[in-house]
Amino acid sequence: MGSQHHYKYRLFYGNAEHKRVIGYDNERPKGDHRHYGEHEEAYVFTTVEQLMADFFADVQRIRRQA
Repeated sequence: MGSQHHYKYRLFYGNAEHKRVIGYDNERPKGDHRHYGEHEEAYVFTTVEQLMADFFADVQRIRRQA
């Protein structure tokens, strides 16, 4: 199905081994979704600003746990 907006994005935060820890993207045909470790779930895209805020909040949460 894909995304219902005209943006294409891929956000990545990895560890020293270059493994994805957090990821947000909208690859076809999955549409908007996020990766949190090995878990993948749908993401509700509203605005670019909110996407960035959600991504950086997840990164900060992971960095605090380390």
